[in-house]
Amino acid sequence: MMRQMRENTKWIMMLTVLAFVALMVFEWGMDITGRSGGLGEIGTVNGTPVTYEDYQAVLRNLYEQLQQSQEEPITSQQNKDLEDSAWDQVVTQILIQQELSRRGIRVTDDEIRQVAQFNVPPALQESPLFMTNGSFDFQLYRSYMSSAQADESLLLYVETYFRDVLPRGKLLRQVTTGLFTTDQELWRQWVDDHETVDVRYIPLSPDARIPDSEIQVSDAEIQAYYRDHQDEFEIPARATVRAVVLGKAPAAQDTVATLERARDIAQQIRDGADFEGLAAEESADAPTATNGGDLGIFPKGRMIPAFDSAAFSAPLGEVTDPVWSGIGYHLLRVDERWGQDSVHARHILIPVERSDASELTLLVRADSLEDLSESSSLRQAAEVLGLTVQDAELTSDFAFVAGAGQVGEGADWALEEASAGDVSPVFETSQAFYVVELVSSAPGGILPLEEARTAIQGILRTEKKTQRALEEGAGLVGRIRGGADLVEVAEAAGLEVREAGPFGRNDFVPGLGRQNAAIGVSFGMALEEVSDPVAVPGNVFIVQKLAHALADSVEWEAQKDAQRDQLATALQQRRLDLWLDGLRANARIVDRRAEVLQPVDEDAPLPRGGGFGF
Repeated sequence: MMRQMRENTKWIMMLTVLAFVALMVFEWGMDITGRSGGLGEIGTVNGTPVTYEDYQAVLRNLYEQLQQSQEEPITSQQNKDLEDSAWDQVVTQILIQQELSRRGIRVTDDEIRQVAQFNVPPALQESPLFMTNGSFDFQLYRSYMSSAQADESLLLYVETYFRDVLPRGKLLRQVTTGLFTTDQELWRQWVDDHETVDVRYIPLSPDARIPDSEIQVSDAEIQAYYRDHQDEFEIPARATVRAVVLGKAPAAQDTVATLERARDIAQQIRDGADFEGLAAEESADAPTATNGGDLGIFPKGRMIPAFDSAAFSAPLGEVTDPVWSGIGYHLLRVDERWGQDSVHARHILIPVERSDASELTLLVRADSLEDLSESSSLRQAAEVLGLTVQDAELTSDFAFVAGAGQVGEGADWALEEASAGDVSPVFETSQAFYVVELVSSAPGGILPLEEARTAIQGILRTEKKTQRALEEGAGLVGRIRGGADLVEVAEAAGLEVREAGPFGRNDFVPGLGRQNAAIGVSFGMALEEVSDPVAVPGNVFIVQKLAHALADSVEWEAQKDAQRDQLATALQQRRLDLWLDGLRANARIVDRRAEVLQPVDEDAPLPRGGGFGF
């Protein structure tokens, strides 16, 4: 019996590793072997081909996951992000396979049999075959897997799953070996989260109290700062563009159609239809729809004026006419009202959405915008479609166009592909379709001194004000430590005294900030002690500790094991991230997607011979 328990313990420990595999920030995949076919290679990783089939399999999976998570169609910008994510995942899969081979990590049939006794592939945990009263039944699973009636394809799936996962578990243990968290580290973390203090403090507010006219900044000081802080004046690549935006917001006819729909639902209710039932079927407010549109009890003034007015004037038990709120039309029914104090009401929200016809019109206009942009200037295309042209500056760090939102796809085109005067194809975000015309572009570099001068002058002026406040504060602290009352000293200097707390080391403290010198000194002083003047970004404080509550060591002991597990998981994830970054940094990765996966030009003439011509 003891021998069997020792053998089982070995595999139970292996389960811990298997569970931790869920921490992986990448998809391990199934046996990336560099199969050929289709378009063949679209890149290499240390000489191992990245095949089109493997890339497409991962991309398809990511695409389906995203499409399931949102109702609206995937935009071109999202599609580009998915393509990059799929590439990164396939590259990581290959790097992992190469590392498994390099380290000689293998798994035996006996290991697979042993682990399969104690662990279940995630996909099978939802199988009706192993459910009892709606829950997964582990004993039923074990009995089935060991019976002669077990399906061969199911057994093969389990074997394939563990043959793929177990080597990665071994690799994971090797990568994260040596990580250990001492009780001292756990206690220090607990103290940081649970020890608190109360303080009072004097803010010296140097920027507000010291006039700019009293601070002189010389040209020599500005030049010296610019010379010594070049990294602060690095600017990203940037492009000036003209943009035309075709918004996806519902059109006027959609608002009219929504109003008519809301009126029709209201009439159904007046004709006897069940309000609660229609709320469940029709309301776009999901949290209340499942409860018959119940808004609960709310006081006057909480809702927007139109909604509030209807709620406090409508006859009890009757559905109102549609009420506009900015996101759609509401139908209200007030069930109870207590004068002009509060009401209990229900509602049905009918959102304004594009109809199928309106959506088709939008897509036709987007196609027209692209066609016109190819045959005329962007301004002419905009004029034909009744759209406006706006100017925007896009950088590699920040790409935003009013009405379209973040336009990373357009920025990439402008910064990497286009020449001045080129007009882009139509790009799409969740908010709009848009086209950009490149006016000019400039590479990244260092901001010239003359353009940085004003900012540097402001920085140096603030530093000098802070230094003056520190000197003033030192005089105030001397008086307080000499026996003067802190409040009286502050009032004599025209300063206010504020209080804060209780707060912990990691809390944000209004007025004091977060994780700065003022917070640190608050914990380092004795009770009633007054600090030296403490400089933080934008202010100088004098702090006095009023109370100090220590962390509870008994409570810490009770939760220590759970805390250790949580911290160990975070440390393992951090080690894994660093290890993966190292693998990638040292790998020879060739990305040929741009070359191999070029979109087909439908207008290009077919070749007459050679290549793929026949």
